[in-house]
Amino acid sequence: MSAPTIPSDFVSRAVQLAAAEGVDLSPALDSARISRAVLAHPHARLTPEQVSRFTQVVWQITDDELFGLGPGPVRRGSFRVVCLTLIHCPDLAHALNRMIEVNRVMQSLPRLRLTPGETTTYLDVELPDEVTEKTRVTVDFQLMLLHRFAAWLVGGRVPLASVALPYAEPDPVLARSYDAMFGVPVTFGAGRAALEIYSTALRSPLVQTEESLEEYLRDSPNLMLSEREYESTVSAQVRRIFESGINGRTATAEDIAGMLNVSPPHLRRLLRQEGTSLGQLREEVLRDLAIAGLRRGESVDDLSGRLGFSEPSAFRRAFKRWTGNTPRSYREHR
Repeated sequence: MSAPTIPSDFVSRAVQLAAAEGVDLSPALDSARISRAVLAHPHARLTPEQVSRFTQVVWQITDDELFGLGPGPVRRGSFRVVCLTLIHCPDLAHALNRMIEVNRVMQSLPRLRLTPGETTTYLDVELPDEVTEKTRVTVDFQLMLLHRFAAWLVGGRVPLASVALPYAEPDPVLARSYDAMFGVPVTFGAGRAALEIYSTALRSPLVQTEESLEEYLRDSPNLMLSEREYESTVSAQVRRIFESGINGRTATAEDIAGMLNVSPPHLRRLLRQEGTSLGQLREEVLRDLAIAGLRRGESVDDLSGRLGFSEPSAFRRAFKRWTGNTPRSYREHR
């Protein structure tokens, strides 16, 4: 199975902000084999392995788990300490409350707040007085980390009712990437940075141990970037069907609904709730398989045939639509 690719926007913004502070992140780009030409295009895509390697080297360069972009230095190892304080909690609610307590004591860590409601609970990252580009990069990283780490702790889904972000909506392509990242439509310009979690999920017991935590941290942040909700969502199941081969990628709504034992209207409704659609998932799978194939050195003719395109020119047009680059340009600059 191919891992979902990631918009280059996060890396591009981090590089620009670091440069403005006099920090050169070129070694991280080089180590991750991320070209400047790819970063220059806002809709370019990167693999989880590339972004993970970039992040690991940035941690080394800055000695800061928020890349030097937070209100104070977050020394390497801070996240590990936080994790060790909560790994033995009985359930997710206790774990998140423990994290809030620890963050309050460790002054450099972002403040968190839980606000329980009748059916949902808000987990907020407290914002600075002024929301800047730094805020955008750190908020994106923190909310994604919180959601995916929570899913890892319970070994399953942590379904969200909504996600709120404090800054203006980016262009539609990037906005859809946020929807895919969290599995629900994201509200921009909301004046807060928050995950709205269904309260039933907070009662989920923690299934991880100190031993599995150490393994998780050794590979960090790769698992957080390559997995979302541990493949238990309907969209993940549909994605697996599309990835299963050419017949899977041409499967109709009726075919897929039958495989999942639901009606086609119900399938579409479930996917809408997760912020996606059959067409969008099909396109994402083809895009990610195409990028992976080019990185492995496959020719355009071979990829075009393998992915079910009628001719190489159709594949080239689709790739340009997905990434803003031609296959040749992508291969030359990756």
